[in-house]
Amino acid sequence: MVNPSQRSAGSTRVGASANGGAELSWPLTTWQGWQRFATTEPVAPPQPGDPPRSTEERLAYHSSFVTIRTPAISTLATQVRTLMILGRHQQTTARPSLIVTGPAAAGKTTALLHVGRACHLAHTRKNAPPTGSAHAAVPVAYVLVPPGATAKTLITEFARYLSIPITARMTQTQITDAVCHTYTQAGVQLVLIDEIHRLNPRTTTGAQTADLIKDLTERLPATFVYAGINVTNTPLFTGTRGAQLAGRATLVDCGPLPARHGTRHPFRDVITDIENNLDLQHHKPGTLPRHAPYLHQRTAGRIGSLTRLIRQAAITAISDGTERITKAALDAVRLDHLAETHHRPRTRNR
Repeated sequence: MVNPSQRSAGSTRVGASANGGAELSWPLTTWQGWQRFATTEPVAPPQPGDPPRSTEERLAYHSSFVTIRTPAISTLATQVRTLMILGRHQQTTARPSLIVTGPAAAGKTTALLHVGRACHLAHTRKNAPPTGSAHAAVPVAYVLVPPGATAKTLITEFARYLSIPITARMTQTQITDAVCHTYTQAGVQLVLIDEIHRLNPRTTTGAQTADLIKDLTERLPATFVYAGINVTNTPLFTGTRGAQLAGRATLVDCGPLPARHGTRHPFRDVITDIENNLDLQHHKPGTLPRHAPYLHQRTAGRIGSLTRLIRQAAITAISDGTERITKAALDAVRLDHLAETHHRPRTRNR
């Protein structure tokens, strides 16, 4: 088993520590980075009776912010738990998998990381390494499909995650064998593959990469979860390979939240959750839910655009001393280009 505490050359990034000094930081696509992400206590909203936070602390809080539990996150969490149990003793064929799909800024990666962290923590609580052991549990792997991915560059990303030593002379087959052996020995149970829409099985390299993923699902005793932009509209679901994927994968739609669903108001409920987690001195509760129709038009119901809009407005409110979010303040925030181009409301008198 690879020792997750070992570090490979060239895989570090330099970041700033909390005390202002430099420290080594690892991307999420390495075990060290993932473990740090999964085990670091998430930021917490202000609690009644807590001492007031400083301006800098509140700015940092709204910059990172809490993860809002959307319907997609709840659905994904339930599906992952079920499929991991379903595939636990499956040996002869690939285990069932999941695909998180939806438009850009819909919260797909957030959902993927949230569920991955929960799986990591649940596993490590139940399976603590023996006292004195240098090997931590490795229940989750997180890999990004690189741009223009080939089968070899993708399997190299799998190897990099666990610092599996590879050389330029190694063939794709040799790297794949090393990855399958090491991941099995390390006990990886959940494999998260993000940016899956970058694969195009209609091309020769894309077809080979898709075949590699199929091979991994059959050789690794793990549940695979993919995330990508509007996956059902890409070549991933066409042809023979697409039919195989569609026949094994369950779709979790991380699309825009509707303003209304039956008697419920999912979008307004999310706005309420976000507002309840703000740390502003003069903001009046209930202000943002009242602007739900405006916010839905402004963001097209996309959770990523919504949280960015409110967080930016909160940071501005702290910086300018108003300490509250108004509709005028929201309208002054410039959002991502997609939201501004297609969903910017007409200017009107207030």
